[in-house]
Amino acid sequence: MSTRKIIILNGHPGEKSLNKTLAEAYRDAAKGAGHDVRYHDLSAMEFDMDYGIGGYHNYKPLEPDLEAFLTDLEWAEHVVLTTPLWWGALPAKLKGVFDRALLPGRTFDTRNTSMLGLPAPMLTGKTARVLLTSDTPAVFLRLFYSNAVKKILSRQILGFVGVRPTRFTSFAPASHPVASTVAAWCQKASRLGERAA
Repeated sequence: MSTRKIIILNGHPGEKSLNKTLAEAYRDAAKGAGHDVRYHDLSAMEFDMDYGIGGYHNYKPLEPDLEAFLTDLEWAEHVVLTTPLWWGALPAKLKGVFDRALLPGRTFDTRNTSMLGLPAPMLTGKTARVLLTSDTPAVFLRLFYSNAVKKILSRQILGFVGVRPTRFTSFAPASHPVASTVAAWCQKASRLGERAA
């Protein structure tokens, strides 16, 4: 098995979380298998989540934590994200990472557009894995919510900048899992990490 360059973002804003436990299980297994891993923890990242008066035409410089994340995202071959499902979407701080760091000229090219007017993605050749925790089982996410959060992540965020395919592994119900369930979920994350899948 060839080794891969992996960026992991624990997308839970709390210092302790199931998402962090899963991210660390994946990270440790990937490192143990010889993969090159760079790890980012949302709870430790300091940055302004909002543009304020900034924007694509009124540039707001990236804080060091966002610059480090974006540099590692450009470097990586495989992107791993852990996130909880909150109110049908992502935590605000995690959305802030994407809002601020996925910049034109580094992640998509507005000067090179498709026939539909879409900018050319600049992060092609990368794959992704999302470890999604929720209280909504995967089957209900599909039947009742049409996998909305998965479509947002795979198509409108990661896919837009060229990261594809994005595969998902769901863990539910996640609010109060017993220790044996958490252990089984960590083993699942570890197996993915070993394979850089």
